[in-house]
Amino acid sequence: FYLKITPSDEKEKLYFRDGYEGEESLLYDPDTFSSDTTKNNVIYGNSPSPDGSKVAFYIFRDGPLLIMDVENKKLYPEQLDRWKVGIISWLPDGSGFLYDSYQYSDVHNKDSGKSNEGMYLHIVGTDPIADREIFSKEKYPELGMKSEDIPIVIYDKYSHYLFGLTGFGLNVFYAPATELNKEKIAWKYLFNRRKDEIEGFSATENDLYIMTAKNAPNFKIIKTSLKKPDLAKAEVVVPENSQATLTSFKLTSEGMYYTLSKNGIQEKLYHLPYGTKKAVELALPFAAGSISLSTKVIGLAQSGFKFSDVWVGISGWTRDQQRYRYLIDKNKFKLENLSDVAEYPEYSNLIAEEVMVESHDGVKVPLSLVYKKGIRKNGNNPVLIYGYGGHGDSESPSFDPISRLLWTLEGGIYAVAHVRGGGELGEQWHKAGFKSTKPNTWKDLIACAEYLVTEKYTSPKKIAIYSLSAGGILVGRAMTERPDLFAAAISRVGIMNPLRFEETENGRDNVHEYGTVKDSIECMALIEMDSYLQLKDGVKYPATLVTTAMDDQKVAAWLPGKFAARLQAANASDNPILFWVDYESRHGSGFTKSKQFESLADILSFALWQTGNPKFQIK
Repeated sequence: FYLKITPSDEKEKLYFRDGYEGEESLLYDPDTFSSDTTKNNVIYGNSPSPDGSKVAFYIFRDGPLLIMDVENKKLYPEQLDRWKVGIISWLPDGSGFLYDSYQYSDVHNKDSGKSNEGMYLHIVGTDPIADREIFSKEKYPELGMKSEDIPIVIYDKYSHYLFGLTGFGLNVFYAPATELNKEKIAWKYLFNRRKDEIEGFSATENDLYIMTAKNAPNFKIIKTSLKKPDLAKAEVVVPENSQATLTSFKLTSEGMYYTLSKNGIQEKLYHLPYGTKKAVELALPFAAGSISLSTKVIGLAQSGFKFSDVWVGISGWTRDQQRYRYLIDKNKFKLENLSDVAEYPEYSNLIAEEVMVESHDGVKVPLSLVYKKGIRKNGNNPVLIYGYGGHGDSESPSFDPISRLLWTLEGGIYAVAHVRGGGELGEQWHKAGFKSTKPNTWKDLIACAEYLVTEKYTSPKKIAIYSLSAGGILVGRAMTERPDLFAAAISRVGIMNPLRFEETENGRDNVHEYGTVKDSIECMALIEMDSYLQLKDGVKYPATLVTTAMDDQKVAAWLPGKFAARLQAANASDNPILFWVDYESRHGSGFTKSKQFESLADILSFALWQTGNPKFQIK
């Protein structure tokens, strides 16, 4: 089951095929949902039942959850209008599923999302009004859920356990799947992902495999009993590697597969058969900048440990992702791309360069550069620097011909600054750009920009910086601390006022990343990372483009809005300060193809305009 868009389509449509070799069949076109052409109806994800006889999908943005009978391509009569977030976990027999629900969600109400949020059981073909609540603050007060928590339950049909998650998955509980038949499930506490520093986990019928940074900043994998888990006495299955960061793992019937990344830009794949201590590095079809692993069953707590299948997606800055199935009996990779691989001859002469830049405190920061072969270091090349630096997320190498690489066609250098706060160099890299250490995030970006100037790749009048969401902190503070270093700054749906972020619906769930005003030290850290508060009257700021979405449920529209207004009032330069509001989409989702391209065109043309490209000057 997959979403696909062709050159003639404006929106993705839902398709399926029976196996990789099966014939493709169209299941649903979102344009058939409503005759109202003013509605931006797109399909947002899909979740098939275990046997593939049914599939559930959501019509974005104000539409319901729909359920389809796959064989007859007909929708079931019920529509789940209250379903909002996107977690669906099917029962093993496909008769129904667990789903999370909001009673209401209003971005203008600071208490939005607090009312009657919980996990429900829906039986296909029945009226949703009769759905049974199975996991919520009201039903299980003894579990200590907060009003803002998003309760999630995943039914792992292979381990025969239920996993309950609260607080964006921070607290994890578990119970035998048979408990679902009872009026009240006897949940047991499993772990706290923050306290126990857990990145992810997978279960088999007897064991629990956990990826953790506890006493292992580069991560390790431990194993404990699923029936009687004890993390303190867990067996180390994959020890920490001091030279590389453990980035992912998957379980199959033939053992564990895991990936190690060096500096977040070079990744390798390993296979560890069950019952052995020594993993074998697998020779990939080509060198990988990044690797994505998938198995027969995909999900937060699920794994394909019943099956031998494993797929490996390999990509880099200048090479498109290729999807391979690993054939363990032949020790070879078989190419199995789901769609035709496009050719991009215009990018055939690109070079990817990796350098390490010394930051303000002597720490070396990885910087990735992509540009046309033969570029001259004359200080005159336009540079677009992207960074993020939040939540331990890594900016791994990936081929992006539509946004990143378009910049290179105009003779520019596309740069990715792997700043602290991300996860490129393990959990210690994340914690080095976190709460009171957050200044390292934007100081790393500044150091990268200064390096490019010193080495004559470019000059300050040719540098544009760009990010989105949490990366708004990075862009906003870099431009307020060093307004002389950049020609342009672009923040898309960014957190530009972190001190007040806590008062928003999503902000309460991000206190663990940025801090809280209720703690004096963390409050001072929030003030320091707040771009709005750092603006000063009479300063010549670079040209700035700030965007938001009116119905953004992750970063409330007023956060970037007040920053843009204050910047317009404070700016002493003649550089444009532009503010753009999207009234159709949300936080970077729900785009039609035209809307996606328009947003991209705004960002790139603004940066090209301000870095002096003659084709993009206003006439």
